[in-house]
Amino acid sequence: MPTIKILPHPEYCPQGAEVNAPAGTSICEALLDNHINIEHACEMSAACTTCHVVVRQGFNSLNPSDEVEDDLLDRAWGLEPQSRLSCQAILAQENVTIEIPKYSINHAKENH
Repeated sequence: MPTIKILPHPEYCPQGAEVNAPAGTSICEALLDNHINIEHACEMSAACTTCHVVVRQGFNSLNPSDEVEDDLLDRAWGLEPQSRLSCQAILAQENVTIEIPKYSINHAKENH
């Protein structure tokens, strides 16, 4: 079972975190299942970029991105060569390290 190391983020996990998830799980699902409430405005349907992450280690172990994801990523804040939409990045057997960017395209969020 791969481990996801999440680098510290002031809102989602100030101390950083490590979570385990079965291979075949998206990074977004794994974070949400472990109470790291990453933004995901489109409910993981690959229609926005709010769940954007930068994969610092283990990028090549993830499934390849498709054209829809690549087009959406062009709109993401802080885009880097190893950026992925966490709802589309599927874990394999290797551990990954991710960074959640400080901002998303949503400048304001509603409190629920």
